[in-house]
Amino acid sequence: MDAEKIGKLIKEIRQKNNLTQKDFADKYNVTYQAVSKWENGKNLPDVTLLRQISKDFNVNMEDLLDGNIVKSKKIKKTILYILIIAFMIVSSILIINLNNKESFELKNISSKCEDFEVYGSLAYDNNKTSISISKMSYCGKDGQKEYQKLSCTLYETHDDIKKEISICDVMENTNLSNFLNKTKIYINNYEQVCKQYTDNSLYLEINAENDGNITTYKIPLKIENNCN
Repeated sequence: MDAEKIGKLIKEIRQKNNLTQKDFADKYNVTYQAVSKWENGKNLPDVTLLRQISKDFNVNMEDLLDGNIVKSKKIKKTILYILIIAFMIVSSILIINLNNKESFELKNISSKCEDFEVYGSLAYDNNKTSISISKMSYCGKDGQKEYQKLSCTLYETHDDIKKEISICDVMENTNLSNFLNKTKIYINNYEQVCKQYTDNSLYLEINAENDGNITTYKIPLKIENNCN
């Protein structure tokens, strides 16, 4: 324990509560000279008195012994401000989403390939589409096989025309299960509108490479009820 720090804290508590040294001394049945010695770090109250001071002035006993109550309060206030700001931001986002709820529709996206599980969503209005694929996993026999390089691309096709929508981050020296678990796809304000998609127009293509040999997995994606 640092007697000088504790003494300064006791003095600060006394002054903040508009008490003289004599007032403080009378409260705890000691002399004002004893209070003066506490505040100057020359002596300390016994443990019983410290507990009573802690209780009377709503100060954490551990903070009192550390002499850091001012710092602790500042930290608590900072955390409180951060929480308030975070709450305001989240509330604003929710309000915006609620206000836009009537103009946007949501459809689920899933895989049609038995070796892959893909889940996502497609949000759209009459002008734009946002695509989010948040979960992908591989349930085939080669899930733990390590590849030198793994990559994936989201495509759409119309009238046999193949168009690239998004490219995933490339990962090296890992297996297919780990790659898919860490890969997310998000496209905001895509120019294609939902009603132009058919059940087979979206698909993922995954390329797994070892020593120049590439294994390609093509995963057709199903849109719930299409987008009619």
